[in-house]
Amino acid sequence: MVRHIKKLIMMFGLIFTVQTSSAQLGFSHEIGAFVGAVAFQSDFGIRSNFETNSGNSGIALGIVHYINFAYRADCNCYTTDTYFNDHFKIRSEISWNKTPLNHFGEWVDDSRTSADADKLRAHSGEAQNWDIGMQLEYFPRSIRAFSAGAYSFAPFAAFGAHFVSFNPSVETTYGDGNPLNNNNFYSAWNTVSNGDPYVSAESGSTWSVVSSIGTRYKLTVLSDLFVELRWQYYFDDFIDGLNHKLPSNKANDWNLWLNFGYIYYLD
Repeated sequence: MVRHIKKLIMMFGLIFTVQTSSAQLGFSHEIGAFVGAVAFQSDFGIRSNFETNSGNSGIALGIVHYINFAYRADCNCYTTDTYFNDHFKIRSEISWNKTPLNHFGEWVDDSRTSADADKLRAHSGEAQNWDIGMQLEYFPRSIRAFSAGAYSFAPFAAFGAHFVSFNPSVETTYGDGNPLNNNNFYSAWNTVSNGDPYVSAESGSTWSVVSSIGTRYKLTVLSDLFVELRWQYYFDDFIDGLNHKLPSNKANDWNLWLNFGYIYYLD
C-alpha cells in the first residue's frame, strides 16, 4: 500500500507543477471540496438489481482545484475572449471513497438453504480507493457571464482520467472463516476459475476513466456550490476484492458518484 501512496504523491506533484506553470501564464484558480455518495457496481450481488445497487453504497470525500482560463489573476482582468477560454476549465482532484459490500438478491434469499447460499450470505467485503487525476470541464454557457452574475446556474459536462490506489478487504464467517480458503466461498466461482484467484484482499493500483454531468450555482461573487453525477470505470476487476469468471461478470468494476461541493475563487 505504501508504494501506491508514493505513486499518488508523485502524481500530485506532477499535477501541482502543471498548475504552478499555468499560474505564470496569468490564468486564475479555484479551490474547493466535496462530499458524496457512491453506488458501487461490482461482482457482489446481481446485475441491474435495485437491492444490490442501493445496498452496496458508500461515501466519498475530495478536494478540487480548477484552472479558470476566462480570468487573469495577475492583472484582475479577463483573458482573450476565445471560445475555449470562455467555456472550458481544467479540474484536478484528489479524493477518497469507501463502500461496504454484501451479496443481495435471489441467490441469498431466506428461502434458499443450500451451502452455497450460506457461503454468499457469509461473504462480505469493502472497497476503499484513493484517486488523483484531472478532468476537462465544458460549460455550454459563458463562464464570464456566469462569473458576472448574469445567471445563477452553470451546467457542465466533464471527461478525464484518474490514477487509483485500491485497498479492498475480504471477510467470511463461513466454515473456518479463513478468506484464503476457497472452500469458504461460492463453489461455482472455483469451478470456472481454471485455477486463477477470484478472491483477493491485496492492494494495487490502476487507471480509470471518469465522466460527469452537473451544474454550479452562484452563491457569492467569489464562491459557487456544485452538484455532479459521475460515472467511473476501472481498468481492473479486483477493486472490490472479487473477480469471478461467471457469465454474469461482463465488465470491470465501476461506480456512480453523486457529489455536492463548494468552490472558492482565488482572487
